[in-house]
Amino acid sequence: MSVRTLDAQREAIDKINVFPVADGDTGSNLLETMRAALEALLRAPVDQRSEAGAALGVLAKGALAGARGNSGVIVSQMLRGLAESLRAVDQAGAHDVAKAMVRAAELAAEAVAEPRAGTMLTVLTASAAGARRIRSGVLHEVAAAAARAASEALSLTPQQLDVLADAGVVDAGGRGVLLLLESLVTVVNERDEPVVPYSTSQPSPLAAREAGSTEFGYEVMYLLDSTTDDATAVLRDKLSNLGDCVSVVGDGDGLWTVHVHCNDIGAAIEAGVEAGRPYRIMVARFADAEGAPSRFGRARVVVIPARGSGIAALFRTEGALVLEIGADDEPDVWDLLNLITSTGASQVTVLPGDDGLMGIADEAAARAVAGGQDVVVIPCVSPVQALAALAVHDSARRAGDDVVSMAEAAAATRRGELVVASEDAITWIGPCRAGDLLGFADGEVMRIEHGPVEEATVLRGACAVVDRMLTAGGELVTALLGADAPDSLSDELEKHLRREFPAVEFVAYRGGQRDTVLMFGVE
Repeated sequence: MSVRTLDAQREAIDKINVFPVADGDTGSNLLETMRAALEALLRAPVDQRSEAGAALGVLAKGALAGARGNSGVIVSQMLRGLAESLRAVDQAGAHDVAKAMVRAAELAAEAVAEPRAGTMLTVLTASAAGARRIRSGVLHEVAAAAARAASEALSLTPQQLDVLADAGVVDAGGRGVLLLLESLVTVVNERDEPVVPYSTSQPSPLAAREAGSTEFGYEVMYLLDSTTDDATAVLRDKLSNLGDCVSVVGDGDGLWTVHVHCNDIGAAIEAGVEAGRPYRIMVARFADAEGAPSRFGRARVVVIPARGSGIAALFRTEGALVLEIGADDEPDVWDLLNLITSTGASQVTVLPGDDGLMGIADEAAARAVAGGQDVVVIPCVSPVQALAALAVHDSARRAGDDVVSMAEAAAATRRGELVVASEDAITWIGPCRAGDLLGFADGEVMRIEHGPVEEATVLRGACAVVDRMLTAGGELVTALLGADAPDSLSDELEKHLRREFPAVEFVAYRGGQRDTVLMFGVE
């Protein structure tokens, strides 16, 4: 099904290669790579074709041996990731497939020395996130979710690469990924024709020399064996010094595919001879072309992963791009990475706004940086700190100065919380019981209001916490009211501050968070 679909779409994909030059070979490369994979499977023993993991392993080896261009190498690693994840599974279910797609995206990204946003890697990453996000136990629903996510990501590629927007097309490699996923949906549903047309209405996508600088005039590819991991690492470094678009990837069983764009063909092949035994050497000359335009369509954005719809809506009104995370959902680094890369911005500032989101923010940023974006994570362990940072954001400033100002604002914001204790515990100010109201200032318990939690209890605790925090000074108090906060809390708290601290400004928002009754920020 995949080969038949790519064969039907090959010319359409080839015709829209516009980045960075119109080589017109992405569709052909994908088709030849998948044909090589299919031929390997057809030649394999019956026992290797009857089980999903083993069959995918054969497909991956065949694709690697017959890989054409960057897109072919990436597809071979995508198949390898699926094979590795499903090889040990007796009968693959929906959750197994979702995990396998994440592994496929990881290996595909590792295959490219300098990943680019707006290409097939972006689409593949989005499809993996879509498969994970659906959390369905039904295989065809997971496959359909992956295809839908890929289609959405593909439609955004012109926002990430100006050359695509100018030509009115999407990424050709990404289009190929979507076609493969559409084929998967068709097969899973046991149909001969596509079940749902996830493809965009644009005339099949983009790419061209698929990536890289026009400084280099030749594409060199070969297979390599009789080598070691250390030798291939040295080879990768040597090729990186010769050109770009370097990939040196293996099948896990001694066979490697080597790819580079360069000017010194002899040196690229000699480096392979020093590393092992190169064979099936292919060299292609790129047509002369204009220089490639910038890959980014905008200069700078602020991205915030946020728990709860109320807080997410608040950040959006302040101009941030928000990844909304449900109160009971586990944060997903792939979802945040997809948002960062899909912004099309050269510089991205991430404000986690939650101690539990710092880890995924750091990992997503590291992956995006590896893909060429400038991404900075500003430590924020509370939404009130993220709000303070966002309030001083100024896109007209130099990027470095803006990040410093935001970081200083977040660090200068002291935070407080009112939380209902979920169990009996011992705090440093005394014991508490489940159902008591705990007041925190900068992460430390400083007040216990014994339950049951009522309107008067909440107001008393809130006043005690904010009074303690203002003893160290402050000009502005920001309050985020949780879902369980009394309706009158904002007005009563404002009256208290006017009476006790008349010079302090007060602002309150309905955050709607369920894990805290109230959050404070003091600046």
